[in-house]
Amino acid sequence: MRPETFDTGISEGMADSILSATRTSLGDTLRSIVYFTPSSFDLLYVRQDLYPSDEAARDRKAQLVRLERVGFAERSARTEIAHSDDGPDIGPYNFTVRFHDDGFVVRALEGDSGVLFTTDSMDVSAFRETVSAIRGILRGE
Repeated sequence: MRPETFDTGISEGMADSILSATRTSLGDTLRSIVYFTPSSFDLLYVRQDLYPSDEAARDRKAQLVRLERVGFAERSARTEIAHSDDGPDIGPYNFTVRFHDDGFVVRALEGDSGVLFTTDSMDVSAFRETVSAIRGILRGE
């Protein structure tokens, strides 16, 4: 599923780069990729066996994006909490992994844009590599 135009204004080249980086890192375990901003989102990829229609996929992902947009507001607070003057420093916020019984939701933010991707159940070590590639693309590297 790829729209003719993107609601978020993401370029086709960036969308393709995000899709390529994510598919390369995660392979067939990848379920979906969503690019989002504080005000809109685009489905970049949805595995064909998951939803009966493009509309059903978009409706379900809209619910997920509404929940995950909170990351824009909480990012600075999480980074501030991570830097402590009275204890060990765990470093700045990097990305979020949400564990579910049959898969994962991962959120990566860079500036005013973010990417959510969902996967089947798998080894979580691949997420760091995937998020690193996505954040590089969002930064324009």
